[in-house]
Amino acid sequence: MRFVAANGGVAHFADEGPRVRRAVVFINSLGTDFRIWGDVAEAIARQRRVILYDKRGHGLSTHAQEVGAIADFSLDLAALLDRLNVEMATIVGVSIGGLIAQELYRLRPDLVASLVLCDTGHKIGTRELFRARVEAIEKDGIESIAEGILQRWFSSEYRKNYPDMMAGWRAMLTRTPQRGYIAACLAIGEADLTEGAKAIRAPTLVIVGDEDGSTPPALAREMTALIPGAKLEIIQRAGHLPCIERPDVVCGLIEAHLEEIVT
Repeated sequence: MRFVAANGGVAHFADEGPRVRRAVVFINSLGTDFRIWGDVAEAIARQRRVILYDKRGHGLSTHAQEVGAIADFSLDLAALLDRLNVEMATIVGVSIGGLIAQELYRLRPDLVASLVLCDTGHKIGTRELFRARVEAIEKDGIESIAEGILQRWFSSEYRKNYPDMMAGWRAMLTRTPQRGYIAACLAIGEADLTEGAKAIRAPTLVIVGDEDGSTPPALAREMTALIPGAKLEIIQRAGHLPCIERPDVVCGLIEAHLEEIVT
């Protein structure tokens, strides 16, 4: 395990693979840690530098001020990349990770060679939706909303065929620090990156699972239309986390994207 002070917190991260090509940076979703990228990152790291980290309030990362806007999460990542001497990386973010990636481009375009926005949007849900989720968690804990979240995270086929894996992902979700989960919910609820998406000029790949119940294909299409030149790929038989359900497909799409931008 590796830790480094960054932007007022301490980030838990992994830094793997050869240093001969541009780095690929992975950002995790709400209620998870960087292990959700394990199969994809392992494959990419055979030929490229790969950086994974737990965003503030999740996994083993800590921060003195957990509550903040998406911009604060992005500045955490910027500080980590500065500490690791990373420039012009491909930033891959899923769900809130995609919001963080978009905002990182706005704040620090010098760090972003390209974007892979996975199962995310320029605006996810509403302030009211996420405040209602926070109220439910404050009353009865993350466990009280876990079943609904897992149904949106995974396809019906995956939930049926992999009960042991589902138990493990439930454990990851419900063991997320409650304060960190709530802080991220509030940040998502307040975020509207519509204008920022229109201003993105980095090569961008948008990925979404066809059974994503959190950020469905319709939202992915809307975001893709906002970003000049963005490409959209819909992964069949996958929910909100195709990096878990279909890592081979996600890896292939990322590799093709990287070859297109000649990194």
